[in-house]
Amino acid sequence: MKTIIAPVDFSDASANALSFAAELSKRATARLIIINILQKTENEEAAKHKLKSVESGLKKSFGPGLNCESSLAHGNLITTLKKIIAAQQPDLIVMGTKGASGLKKTLIGSNTVKVLANTKVPVLVIPEVARFENFLAKGKNRIVLATDLDLLENEQALEILREIGMLIRESRISVLSVRPENTRLPDLKRMERDFLLSFFTPEIETERITVFGSNVINGINFYLNKNEDSGLIAMIARNSGHLIQKHYTREMASHTHYPLLVMHDGKP
Repeated sequence: MKTIIAPVDFSDASANALSFAAELSKRATARLIIINILQKTENEEAAKHKLKSVESGLKKSFGPGLNCESSLAHGNLITTLKKIIAAQQPDLIVMGTKGASGLKKTLIGSNTVKVLANTKVPVLVIPEVARFENFLAKGKNRIVLATDLDLLENEQALEILREIGMLIRESRISVLSVRPENTRLPDLKRMERDFLLSFFTPEIETERITVFGSNVINGINFYLNKNEDSGLIAMIARNSGHLIQKHYTREMASHTHYPLLVMHDGKP
């Protein structure tokens, strides 16, 4: 990782996500760019003042090892962010979300969902309830890679997960798939699972996990509830025709209490 972008709107959720972004940037010796995309109704001078305050506070908290800068932009969120991505070529975007409220199915973190759907850069989604101290703790070192085991078009999409995994103390990766009971895993899916298990070794310990059930999200949540050492969930967003499609990653982004890394298969 050379460059990480963290869009902020000065909410508690984005401030929390910024702590994750800063810690990852510091550990990876990457450049952190804090972006505020100003809307028409917002005051530019006030936004500049807040942005500088956020930047100086972050440098004070994380020390001289943090290489960060801030920038104010104008315009539509996605259009502007795409221009910034083209110019800065980030390896990762870190964004916060409030998730869903109670039993509501609507997404409150709609900006994060728009970024997931409209960019090809890996996105680390940080729920407001997550804490980066837990993320970095030895007892939260399990990374759950939830996958449909369909063949990847772009194996390099997994590189960001390997790099983040190597920044977590004594991390391990559980390759998790959910399938109906009394079914046999097809040979191609078994080959893909073997590839995923080998991709991260020997740097990171891996294991295969199968949960039997008819609902993918319920199966993932069942496993997470049983394994409290989980610190990060990773999923692959595919464009079409696959079991875990973008709407699944969006649903996870709205409901999970864990940081969620969304990687994108296919061409960048």
